[in-house]
Amino acid sequence: MEYYKMFWQKYSDFRSRSTRTEYWMFILCNFIVGIAIGIIEGMLRLKGPYGIGIITILYTIASIVPSIALTVRRLHDTSHSGWWALICLVPIVGWLVLLVFALTDSTPGDNMYGPNPKGPLSS
Repeated sequence: MEYYKMFWQKYSDFRSRSTRTEYWMFILCNFIVGIAIGIIEGMLRLKGPYGIGIITILYTIASIVPSIALTVRRLHDTSHSGWWALICLVPIVGWLVLLVFALTDSTPGDNMYGPNPKGPLSS
């Protein structure tokens, strides 16, 4: 939950770096929140005409910019430009490239995007 709170505190930070743990913990928390929203919408029958509920739409709108910012920070942590996030627009291959970048360990030490978020002793 700490990473989920950190995500919302740094919602518009496109300049620093984020660790793998921070990134993947948000993905996990976001998945759990999505399931909870789906259950609530199912119980309250809040589905719209296309099967998407209003709570899902509102949550998606609220989290789209912070999610992009987190992806950019994760790319910065692996010494890639945030513009690499656009690779996901390439079907299949783009998502795989972005997945590899998200799974790659941090660049040791400082890089052009700031100090290593793991700390000065990480390698």
